[in-house]
Amino acid sequence: MDEQHRRRGRAARRTEAPARVADYRHLRHPFAPQKVLSDDAVAAIHEMALRLLEELGLRVLLPEARALYAAGGALVDEGTEMVRLGRDIVAAALASAPRSIRMRAPNPGRDLTYEEGALIFSPAGGCPNATDALRGRRPGNLATFEETLKLHQSFDVIHKLGPSAEPQDVPAPLRHYAMMRGQLTLSDKPLFVYARGRAQVAESFEMIRLAMGLPEEDFAAAAWATTVINTNSPRQIDKPMAEGIIDFARAGQLSIITPFCLAGAMAPVTVEGALVLQHAECLAGITLAQLARPGAPVSYGGFSSNVDMKSGAPAFGTPTHIRMAIGTGQLARHVGLPWRSAAGSASNTADMQAAGENHMGLWANLMANATLTVHSAGWLEGGLTFGYEKFINDIEALQTIAELCAPLASTEGDLAWDALQDVAPGGHFFATQHTMDRFDRAFYAPLVADLSNHGTWEAAGARTSTERATQIWQQVLADYRPPEGAAERGDRIAAFIARRSAEGGAPPAD
Repeated sequence: MDEQHRRRGRAARRTEAPARVADYRHLRHPFAPQKVLSDDAVAAIHEMALRLLEELGLRVLLPEARALYAAGGALVDEGTEMVRLGRDIVAAALASAPRSIRMRAPNPGRDLTYEEGALIFSPAGGCPNATDALRGRRPGNLATFEETLKLHQSFDVIHKLGPSAEPQDVPAPLRHYAMMRGQLTLSDKPLFVYARGRAQVAESFEMIRLAMGLPEEDFAAAAWATTVINTNSPRQIDKPMAEGIIDFARAGQLSIITPFCLAGAMAPVTVEGALVLQHAECLAGITLAQLARPGAPVSYGGFSSNVDMKSGAPAFGTPTHIRMAIGTGQLARHVGLPWRSAAGSASNTADMQAAGENHMGLWANLMANATLTVHSAGWLEGGLTFGYEKFINDIEALQTIAELCAPLASTEGDLAWDALQDVAPGGHFFATQHTMDRFDRAFYAPLVADLSNHGTWEAAGARTSTERATQIWQQVLADYRPPEGAAERGDRIAAFIARRSAEGGAPPAD
């Protein structure tokens, strides 16, 4: 067959494909989980954590929580507030904790399944400050909080919301109203609620039910809200966190039990020792949730790294951070539960250090097969500041990871025999029919990266990725439009917020 007939035949067989469309909403881990610990070492850490709970125990400051532990068979010393848990109590809790949790969102298309193998990203959370190249570093306020929600909403690779900038200009007894209204009217993704006292948690749940028109039984049937429960390492659960575990469990909502064990400070200096403490504290929190309501949605969690031994400051993206993330994944799989980890950065600005630390943390969680990676975009200064430019550059990294979740098709066409046959030695593939058929969807199109040559880059202003990110977040905010149903959700909670605000709101926990 001559060349003309061969090309004509290929053209006849070719079917037109649409331009490339990326779907980042529901990701699954593309790689098998890695190990830093032998199976024997994982079992030994688990056994020592159980021994720690049995022999040393932990201090629980909430009397109600101590009563629940005691009713479950734990040894409780009311004088010292110490609780000692037998391994049978922990084993029963692990048996009743669900392996797969349905996370609901205002938009059903953004519902998530929280289980082993899922890959879920949440943005920087818990930041009291914010910074960007135009306005500088400043305390978080309501306007900034709402801007960060718009940024979260605008990128599908951010799967659930997080409190990226605390609205400190709103009085504490009223702040949960503003934060819930912002989430329900500016986004349609899964929601978060701070565990800052029973009244605020109950009212946040009520706002979700009102906004979504949910009967209580429908609200309790799936996780419409999540909270992060941080133990006070070493070996203490304070009152607000214990209340949060109990209240979320009884309401059927997801509590993510997350010890924050910094090796060398509030945890032993060795990776293994820090993991023993983290594992024990996590098991204690999971047990409390199951004692409050067997079968309650609860997540294993770990956010551990090391401190700088000269300054005492937390460090992220370090070899210890990476090892502890992968080791945490091994321990979560050992007890059979989905789990949460975190990325993040200790850098004070959106520079190479910030990018490198966050990328290392993201890859650690990818290797660890973390179900949820918190602080995946925008986290600076060890969580003290949300960075706008940092967020945009981190989104690039998340989208790159998301691209890896789509499996290679490896069809006959993908093997590219026609292209290989068309191009002579020393030639190029730019103009082959194989390339022309696929050029508009073959590769990821960068969000921030500039792939032009030096001359073109210089002529365009020689801007760094941080400078390009400034223009991007400005454009994203300018283009933002509220999601479908947002106004209606806001209307449904307006009267509740107005009435409760007039009554003084709900003070946070002591």
